[in-house]
Amino acid sequence: MIWLYFRRIHDLREDQDIKQKAVAEYLGMDPTVYRRYEKGVRSVPVDVVIKLADYYKVSTDYLLGRTDDPTPPQKSK
Repeated sequence: MIWLYFRRIHDLREDQDIKQKAVAEYLGMDPTVYRRYEKGVRSVPVDVVIKLADYYKVSTDYLLGRTDDPTPPQKSK
């Protein structure tokens, strides 16, 4: 199921017409590192998964392939 993980960060980025370089800049990393995440060559650290979920406004479970519902959880007060 890990392939969903990489496919989803790739698809979310392309669906919004965002360049890999822009996502890498948001994450504060070299574009080559981010490209490796999308290709599944490198594991994505938890902190990066959280930042990507916030960036795309989806749940981490969606990015991880644990659900097909991208809706992020409601923040508690």
